[in-house]
Amino acid sequence: MSSTSEPSSSDLHDFLGNYWDLFAGFILGVSALFLHLNGYTYMAVFCAGLAIASFSFTVSEIAEILAERLQEPYSSFVLTFSAVAVEILLLFMIMLESSHGAHALETVKSGIISAVIVDMNVLLGIAVFVGGLRFKEQEHNEDTSSTYTTILLVASVALLVPSVLGYSPNGSDNNLLIASYIIAFLLGVYYLSIFIFQTKTHIHFFKATARSRIFRLRRKRARGDEEEEDDNYIFERLSITANLVIIFALIFLIGIIAEIFASDGMQIATEHGISAALAGLVIAIISVSPELFTAIKAAKADQIQRVVNIAMGASTVSILLTVPILMLLSPFADIRLTLDFNSLQIGALILTVILAWKTTDNGETNYVEGISHLMFFFAFAVIAAFYH
Repeated sequence: MSSTSEPSSSDLHDFLGNYWDLFAGFILGVSALFLHLNGYTYMAVFCAGLAIASFSFTVSEIAEILAERLQEPYSSFVLTFSAVAVEILLLFMIMLESSHGAHALETVKSGIISAVIVDMNVLLGIAVFVGGLRFKEQEHNEDTSSTYTTILLVASVALLVPSVLGYSPNGSDNNLLIASYIIAFLLGVYYLSIFIFQTKTHIHFFKATARSRIFRLRRKRARGDEEEEDDNYIFERLSITANLVIIFALIFLIGIIAEIFASDGMQIATEHGISAALAGLVIAIISVSPELFTAIKAAKADQIQRVVNIAMGASTVSILLTVPILMLLSPFADIRLTLDFNSLQIGALILTVILAWKTTDNGETNYVEGISHLMFFFAFAVIAAFYH
């Protein structure tokens, strides 16, 4: 009797371990809808945020499966695009709430900048810290970080243009809007050139170094088959096409829940005077959280190259794709979105890029560098909480 009951108990444990995020997402999503319809805004926002994070975790898991079937830099593209899609959905839903006040648009702008700050300081910082504690020092391709920090610095300076125009004598609202569209277009063109650079002409810039591959191979041999995925996980058995369809379906569900999160969340933020900077930071943390688990797992496996690709790649896409897409969607929603970021946002963005450049320029990372990124984030979070 005991021999037959043990496998069933183990199977149930494995089943729940594999699909807890899907069950949690559906239960929390339905709860958020019920609470929203009955006017329980606080609980609705809480449940909606957890539901988005749960479904995003599933998206991240499927994206990781797809990434393992591809090679760099394509594998990191799958992970970053899936996360940025959730970010764009959240920000667009909040942008739609701007008809109820300007606070929503300020939250969108803060969310764009905060996504980069969270990626580069929280995701990269925790992963580097965890990896540094386990391996003392970890190596990655320095060409990767050098290229990404250059791209991010140029993108940050480009975002300064509309903001500077706001202080000029001829900085009318119309000129500001035109300049914002021009910068968004230039960022989109810039991303296309970078995409070709990553996938055609300089693929080797984004791949792990030979030494890192040898270290990982030795560790895999020592562990045997411990890193093999569970064949019972249904997404492992599905084709690439089927998994892509599931990812898009989950992102659609996230979009529906994001509407609840945006409408009730903006109502709470307005009632309690929560700063746009802090609201944008919360949005960024929700959208980045699934990537964080992937990055920590990679760091613990000494795959720091993958961590750098995810953190810096997501940051690049967050600016170079999120900004053009939101600017493109804003006229269809009859919303006037301009890229006049405040001094806190641009300053924090540029300082983040400089810090990332300093901590990754030699192709090695350690736990002190991870702590440095986390310290920067906590300092920014304090300012964001009280900055109005």
